[in-house]
Amino acid sequence: MAGGVGVEIAYQPIVDTARGVVAGYEALARFRDGDLERLPTSEVFGRARELGRAAALEAACLRAGLGDRDGLPSNCFLTVNVSPGLLPEPEIRAVWDDHPDLRGVIVELTERSRIDSYTGLEPQLDRLRGTGALIAVDDAGAGYAGLTRMLALRPALIKLDRELVSGIDRDEAKRALAEMIGGFAARIDSWLLAEGVETEAEYATIASLGIPLAQGYGIARPGPAWPELARALPVMPAPAGASSLARHVGEGVPAARSVAEAAQVLGAHPETRTVVLVDEFDRPTSVVDSESAALGVVSTGLRMNLDTPVREALLRAVTRDSAERYDPVMLTDSAGRYAGIARMERLITAALGGWQTTGL
Repeated sequence: MAGGVGVEIAYQPIVDTARGVVAGYEALARFRDGDLERLPTSEVFGRARELGRAAALEAACLRAGLGDRDGLPSNCFLTVNVSPGLLPEPEIRAVWDDHPDLRGVIVELTERSRIDSYTGLEPQLDRLRGTGALIAVDDAGAGYAGLTRMLALRPALIKLDRELVSGIDRDEAKRALAEMIGGFAARIDSWLLAEGVETEAEYATIASLGIPLAQGYGIARPGPAWPELARALPVMPAPAGASSLARHVGEGVPAARSVAEAAQVLGAHPETRTVVLVDEFDRPTSVVDSESAALGVVSTGLRMNLDTPVREALLRAVTRDSAERYDPVMLTDSAGRYAGIARMERLITAALGGWQTTGL
C-alpha cells in the first residue's frame, strides 16, 4: 500500500468568521483505487498502519496536498495533516527536504496513533518551524489528552473537537467550554478553529463567541483546488468593546531584519519612533526604538492577530512583565506575517470607547 494507491486531494475552505471570507484551505486525502474508494479515509490509514506502510501513505498524501500550493489564493494558508509519531520517519522527512520553504503552511498533528510524549519529537517540530511552517493540533476539548497536547506543543492553531462544535447553539455547557479554550488559545497566541460546522445556527454561535476560524459542510464542501464559498456568509456584529485591532488601533511602522538595520532606519528618519524586527519569513519578532537600537538589545514582543478584539488585546497586553507592559503590540495577518503595530495608548482609548466618541 502507498506507492500504488491513487491519492487525490480535496481542499475544504476555512472561513474567517469576522469577515465571512475564505482564510485558508485544508488538504484532505481521497483514495481512487478500487476497494479503497468505498472505505472511510480513517480505515484506509488504519490498514496502512497494520501493514507497516503508514509513513509511505502519509508521505504520498503530503506530497499530493502540497502539489497545488503554487496556485493557493493570496492571503490564504494551507493546512496538511500528519501523524506526529511518523515525523521521524525517512519518508516524511524526505517530503520536508523537497519543500524547504513552508511559509503559509500549517502542519496539523492528527491523532491517528497515540503519542505518550512529544519531547522526542521536538527536533522534528523545530525543523518544521524553521522552514516557516506553523503547527496545529486537533480535537481540543476531547479530554485530558487534548489539553496536555496543547500545553506540550504551544501550537499556532488549535482545532475544536467536532463533538464540541455539534449542537453548540443549543448547549450552554459546550459554549462555556469553547470560550474557555478560546481564552487559553489567546493567552498562548494561538488561533482557534471550529471544525465540523454543519448548520447556520452552529456557525452563528461560533462567530458570536469570537472564534476566528471555522470549517465544515455547513460552510463549504471540499473540492478541487480552490473551491469558493457557495453562498455569502453572515458577518456577525461585534459586541460592545470588541472592535478589532485592524479597524481601530493598527498602524504601519517600518520593518527591518536586524537591530543594525533598524538603527539605520531610525537615524535616517527622526520622525520614526519605532521599527519592528521581522525574521526571514516576515514574522515579527520584537519592537525596537532608538534607545534599544543604540544598546543593541531587544526583547521578544507580544504578537496578536489583526482580528483580535480590542478589549481582549488590552487584557493580554497588561499581563506582561512591568518592563515591557507598555511596549507596542505587534500585529500579524492570518499567516503570521507582520501587519503593523498597536500602541498601548491607542488600545486603552479604544477599549474605553474613545474612538467612537471622537468619531475616529
